[in-house]
Amino acid sequence: MTSYGWWLIAFAVLYTIALIFIGSISRKKSAKGDGYFVGGRTFNKWLVCFCITGLFSGSTFISIVELSYLTGISAIWYGVAETIQILIIAFVIIGPFRKKLVVTVSGMIGERYGRKALGISGAITAFAFPMWSVATAIAFASAVHVFTGISLSLSVAFTALLLFVYLQAGGMWSIAFTQTMNMFVFGIMFVIGIIAFFINPGIAGLKELAVASPAMFEFSSVGVQVIVVWFGTFLVNVILAQAAFQMALSCRTPEEGQKGLKLAAIFGVPFILLGTLFGLSAAAVVPGSSLGLVALPQYLMQVLPAPLVGLFFLGIWACALGWGAPCQFSGATSLGKDVGSALYPAATPQQLVKYTKISLLVLTGLMIIFGAIRTEQSAWWNILAWTMRNSATFAPVVAALFWRLATKEAVVGSMIAGFLSGILWYHLGGWLPNQFYLNIHPVWIGMSANIVTIMVITLIQSAKVLQVNLSVSSARKGYVALVSSALLLLVATLFFKPLYAGGLIGIFIFSILILWFISTIIFIPDVKEKESKHKLNVKHAKLNV
Repeated sequence: MTSYGWWLIAFAVLYTIALIFIGSISRKKSAKGDGYFVGGRTFNKWLVCFCITGLFSGSTFISIVELSYLTGISAIWYGVAETIQILIIAFVIIGPFRKKLVVTVSGMIGERYGRKALGISGAITAFAFPMWSVATAIAFASAVHVFTGISLSLSVAFTALLLFVYLQAGGMWSIAFTQTMNMFVFGIMFVIGIIAFFINPGIAGLKELAVASPAMFEFSSVGVQVIVVWFGTFLVNVILAQAAFQMALSCRTPEEGQKGLKLAAIFGVPFILLGTLFGLSAAAVVPGSSLGLVALPQYLMQVLPAPLVGLFFLGIWACALGWGAPCQFSGATSLGKDVGSALYPAATPQQLVKYTKISLLVLTGLMIIFGAIRTEQSAWWNILAWTMRNSATFAPVVAALFWRLATKEAVVGSMIAGFLSGILWYHLGGWLPNQFYLNIHPVWIGMSANIVTIMVITLIQSAKVLQVNLSVSSARKGYVALVSSALLLLVATLFFKPLYAGGLIGIFIFSILILWFISTIIFIPDVKEKESKHKLNVKHAKLNV
């Protein structure tokens, strides 16, 4: 083991001890009411800010470092898409969700559509989260691998076990305290990274890189399809960002949550800019690597002494924890609380906490297994997780919020159809992280199937009692959605070849279908009579038992 490895391990162990100590404090706070799942809903704007910054900006920093090493400044678009997501959640989502006292997305689906929907959505959501955790943990694992020679798989296992230890203690309070500590570590990492940049390559080195590789300084070098997928994924994720909701909705009031999210958007700017700078610096000093997260420690080893490199990668460790801890905890909440409630409806709050702690152990095991299967491809796990979760839960969440007509059978059918369609499409593409079957990203196929299924089954089941509203004055938005879908269909038809070549046909198909979904919700909002609606719901309730 090199001296760099000893310093890195020493800092990681000390930080681990501090986190475990925090866990013992947070255990007392989590014992009160719903403190384990949502921190007793007592977080102020700063705690919300720190939690969201650690979740989104920490993971974004890791992604941008790797992307900017490989593709240049176009990686900034990833951060822009993530920032827009945070702002939309702040201005549009946090208020209504806080008033509904939402804990999880799967819980919201289950509350509206029954135990079967709760169990299916909770299970799919839960098993997606360890995949996201693995994807980010690989960043720290790469540094450990370079400095110590320890395998990537063992390093991921170490990360998973740490998450399990301190999340067991205090749930959401453990996350809040840890994210607060992470903010200080992030600051240290940024200072050290800036020092490294000015030592080598400096501004002159970036100018030389621009001459040698001008594509690295083009804002579209990563590819239009990839950029569109980033924005599309983050925009869709606005109503599905369960881990973010669980932290932000732990706020005292909706106003506190909104302030915290706005602050997090501002705090995220340095993560975007400096992540790009550090990735470009590594590309200038250590070119030619196929793995940006491996090139970064190799670059810093050439520039800084071992103690400073160790401190820098303690920041990467904090990024991995900042994303992985909320993901593991939110997944465990869906599995323990939501699936537990679906299987055992008479379970007490104390039993649900127990189920959640057991679920943490299960997801820890899954994270270790995932890390052993594909440690070198973080993008692969991200795509699989997005495809699984979004393909199953997108349309049901929209229906739960805006379409009371949707039936329980339609919701369950849409989750199954969306999930299977997305996974099948990924399989047809050979499970590759950057090349997809028919040049269409599997998440667009899965969510499209999700939307079509929920509409078709609902309309068929409710055909005899549908209330149709075609009034130009009250259903104007429905006509706007239809006209917009027609325009998109015309563009897709006229420019099919370039859109297909650019990998944009999938998002066009999804956009057209979501506009049809919107128009259907507006034109057919309910059933004709309250009595008919009551009979329909009674029938569905009996079928659900």
